[in-house]
Order: sequence, then C-alpha cells, then structure tokens
Amino acid sequence: MRVVATALPGVVVIEPDVHRDGRGFFLETYHADRYREHGITGPFVQDNHSRSTAGTLRGLHLQLRRPQGKLIHVIEGEIYDVAVDVRRGSPSFGRWVAVTLTGDDFKQVYVPPGFAHGFCVVSPIAQVEYKCTDIYDAASEIGVRWNDPTLGIAWPVSQPLLSVRDSRHPTLAELTSVLPTFP
Repeated sequence: MRVVATALPGVVVIEPDVHRDGRGFFLETYHADRYREHGITGPFVQDNHSRSTAGTLRGLHLQLRRPQGKLIHVIEGEIYDVAVDVRRGSPSFGRWVAVTLTGDDFKQVYVPPGFAHGFCVVSPIAQVEYKCTDIYDAASEIGVRWNDPTLGIAWPVSQPLLSVRDSRHPTLAELTSVLPTFP
C-alpha cells in the first residue's frame, strides 16, 4: 500500500494494493500491522456503513468526550470527503483538506481524533464504510456548520440535502470554547 500525506498533519490518503484479474479484484481494506507502520494505530472498535443519494452532505461531525479517528472508504459511488482541524492551539486550526473517494479507486482516508469530518455525495448513490477508534457517543457529538464562511470549504454542491441536525450546527467561532486542545 501507499500512504500519501495531505496538507493537514495526521490526515492521510491510503492507496491499497489492488490485485485484479479476469475474475475481478482482491485487496486488503485493513491490516493492523501495515497501518500501524504508517501511524494509524487504532484500535478500531466500531464500523459504520451509510448509503446516501446525490447531493447529500453529512457533517461536519466530531465527538468531544470520545474523539474518534476514522478510516473511510467508498464501496459504491463517489464522495467529496472533508476533514477540518478543530483542535484549539493547533498550527493548522481551522484549515481543511478534501479528498475524492470512489468505489472504483479503493482509496481510503484516515481522519485522526480531534478533526471534524464530513462528506458530500457527488454520484447518484454512494455507500460509505468507515472504521472508528472509539464508540459513538451521541451525547458528546457536536458539529460545525457545513458552509461556515470562515472555513470556506469548496463543497461541490450549493444546496445540499442535510439532516435537520446538520442544518443547525454552529460556526467554528461559536464552538471554540468547547473544542479539544492541541495536542
């Protein structure tokens, strides 16, 4: 596998080795020792799977008491995946990075704990699976407004399909006092 750094420390793109032949393909979507060699230590304790329609935007989410690292990949369709550094005192606080993930390229992205995460579906349907380093804790989940003007995320949609909860998230500035600290 190949691991590619992004503009945000700790957020990396994983390009697994895909073995293709006339029957189809085979790849390892996770191998603890190989990922650990690249700083992705886990342990992963929960797997999630979502299916969404075109224009759906999920995020930007994070948990305060039980921060989750996430290893994300798409099994069908295409998404625009975004990570935002929301750790107070971090040199990259408020910066974001986006990666396009598809069911055809098998790339993964790792988003460490302390980062907000979200994605937008750019194909008719997308199925997304991700591993988490901690259990979901609804009581400690918060979100950052998807279109916060201070972040300036270049989402590929202007009128996304949002959950009621995601449509009501505050801006990063409104959350600053409760956000995790760096490191």
